[in-house]
Amino acid sequence: MKLHQVKRVGLLIAILCTGMINAQSPEITEQRKQLFDHDWKFSPGDHPDARNYDFEDEQWQDIILPHDWSVQFPIEASNPSAGAGGYFKNGMGWYRKEFNVSENLKGKKVSIQFGGVYMNAEVFINGRSLGIHPYGYTPFSYDLTPYLKYGEQNVLSVKVDNSEEINSRWFSGSGIYRHVWITVSNPLHFIHEGIFITTPEVSKAAAVVQMRSKIINESINTENFTLNYTISKGGNLISSGDKKVMLEKGEDETLTFKADVTDPELWSPESPQLYLATISLKKDGSILDEAKVTFGIRSIEYSASKGFLLNDTAVLINGGNVHHDNGALGAAAFDWAEVRKVKILKEAGFNAVRTSHNPPSEAFLAACDSIGLLVIDESFDGWRTQKNPYDYSLYFDHWYKRDIQSMVTRDRNHPSIVFWSIGNEIIERKDPEAVVTARLLKEAILELDTTRPVTSAMTTWDNDWEIFDPLFAVHDVGGYNYQLHHAEADHQRVPERVIMQTESYPKDAFFCWDMTQKHSYIIGDFVWTAMDYLGESGIGRYYYPGEPDGEHWETDLFPWHGAYCGDIDLLGWRKPISHYRSMLWNNDEKLYMAVKEPNPEAGPIKQTMWAVWPTWERWNWNGYEGKPLNVEVYTKYPQVKLYLNNKLIGEKSVSIATEFKAEFEVIYTTGRLVAKAYQEGKEMESFTLETAKKVKKIQLNADRKSFAANGQDLVFVSVAMIDSKGRINPEQEYEINFTIDGPGEIIAVDNGNLRDTDPYAAHSRKTWNGKAMVIVRSGTEAGAIRLQARTEGLKSQEVIINALK
Repeated sequence: MKLHQVKRVGLLIAILCTGMINAQSPEITEQRKQLFDHDWKFSPGDHPDARNYDFEDEQWQDIILPHDWSVQFPIEASNPSAGAGGYFKNGMGWYRKEFNVSENLKGKKVSIQFGGVYMNAEVFINGRSLGIHPYGYTPFSYDLTPYLKYGEQNVLSVKVDNSEEINSRWFSGSGIYRHVWITVSNPLHFIHEGIFITTPEVSKAAAVVQMRSKIINESINTENFTLNYTISKGGNLISSGDKKVMLEKGEDETLTFKADVTDPELWSPESPQLYLATISLKKDGSILDEAKVTFGIRSIEYSASKGFLLNDTAVLINGGNVHHDNGALGAAAFDWAEVRKVKILKEAGFNAVRTSHNPPSEAFLAACDSIGLLVIDESFDGWRTQKNPYDYSLYFDHWYKRDIQSMVTRDRNHPSIVFWSIGNEIIERKDPEAVVTARLLKEAILELDTTRPVTSAMTTWDNDWEIFDPLFAVHDVGGYNYQLHHAEADHQRVPERVIMQTESYPKDAFFCWDMTQKHSYIIGDFVWTAMDYLGESGIGRYYYPGEPDGEHWETDLFPWHGAYCGDIDLLGWRKPISHYRSMLWNNDEKLYMAVKEPNPEAGPIKQTMWAVWPTWERWNWNGYEGKPLNVEVYTKYPQVKLYLNNKLIGEKSVSIATEFKAEFEVIYTTGRLVAKAYQEGKEMESFTLETAKKVKKIQLNADRKSFAANGQDLVFVSVAMIDSKGRINPEQEYEINFTIDGPGEIIAVDNGNLRDTDPYAAHSRKTWNGKAMVIVRSGTEAGAIRLQARTEGLKSQEVIINALK
């Protein structure tokens, strides 16, 4: 990403986050959309009487959402979530919140929206049940109006039941882990998520923006009003218009505007330009309701002959799968954690992400919009046939349409979303019934959005591949999980099929890139995975002599409690495979070098299916002096020379035939290893690894110098053990103790080691490969926060973070 883009994106993110997470009072006001995350009480376990209005909850924990209780508990082999859930504790929990509603709000409509609660959430208002929402990943809402007490205290209670396990194939988290909102509106108002903005005509010279607004009149009278819109960018008015409307009582209607935008700034991953539409209902000079929607102007097209076109330009999709957790934070979808995740993905060279295997948070999608990532928005991991005893198959028939349509209505204005996915590796995919189900799911999407293609992910590990042709035919784009080797034969058999590999093994990076280069009908690849994640414990692991054999599903692998198949680890550190993949797909990373870990004397290192050989960006190999090490250089330059302590080790040609890799055997000695890349005899770039000496200092680096004092903002502080010249020494393990002073708190620590079962909710952490991380959460007061790090034998270090009102 270019520097000017980084600065612009940073500004957009700052506006986004401060707009979304301003603290609020416990009284509901007339503001249309109000964050409802503060002043909650929580207690784990089952408390049936907590639904009652007068239940005593003074001893419960005070919390500010988002909240995941699973990650707060120890990682233990006995926990029933087992390897799938990362050995975290789930169970049941209750939330309660007291709030006031002014007498002035009588006659208004008051509703509550939950971004995501895992799972089986039952919501009570003043002791009355509003309903149960089983699926933990889709948003849902309730009308509170009939049950509110005006001018006095109200009580909201939420029961969360994640006790029936195993219900997920990865870490789900437990609790109200996304934002909660209150919406206050007049009887004449926009239906929730009822505004849909599309760009049906797009060129560089002009674009047509279509705004569809669904309005309902819940007053006792016929209403005559004006529907008004404005489109702006960066505070500058682009277009405006209005129309007179009459709506009978009890009626709803969808009204449409079309606006012309000349010389539009088109949205793309390279230039994620965004516009703002403000749509209002006005009567007698007053605004009865108003909605603001961010959108992008862009076009998408796809075909076997042209591939995937974004704004009439062919785009090869370099994608990664991501689960919803934020590592040490668990499932809690803090805005800055979601923004940081998207920034890391973009900086690693990805231009697309698949939300495997569920809808993500709103904050994640907003970050994809503003930073620039294409998105496959995925609905389900399964349909009617179970993968685990208590998974979504229990609810599918009754809930599938509501859940998939709640995803589409919430997410359809995001320009980053270019595909809808209706499922992943559905168990019943060989049955004729699956074709019928796929049609039902696709029809449910098309009722709400016809502008994006529909896909899902298919796979097999036997000979029954052509049997999926009828199911593929339902889809607009065929999603292949690990089956890209079938693509050429499939194209001969079904030449009109557009193919996208929705999951691939990390080790197949070159093959997947090469196939997309050769064939227009293959539009891209999504590696499993872009980032490490909690749960699905041990997938992607490599292992040493004496450690258990087998894949993650074959045996219990505790203390592994997460997946190590990511290009990027839980600290945000890019593994060498990430640099190799980016070098293949992009032009801004052209040279990289890493060292393959040697086999121990006891026997060879073994790799599981999703693993790559353990390879490290370092020249510290204590104990291997005088022994050979294999050094890998990744580059698209045609010639590479390798030097150790200014002595030429070797020279190699690099090309597509060598998969843009050069490997050298080097007898290890400490010092300075330098790879130099040449083109037509001219040195173009160099890459250096140096042996780090004895650790002299703890280095702290905060990803931001200031953050919002709203109780929800975060700063990620990286920890590195460095020598006197600032080089990270990866070889010695240190126990780092953290203390904090000021209006903030330490909420999590990590080191990226998925075999380390020390708690994430702690104030100390061992380093791994010379690194660790601590996450600071703001309080609700402004001031300077001093974070200190200490370890035995070294001087303590500190970093100052300013919490701003």
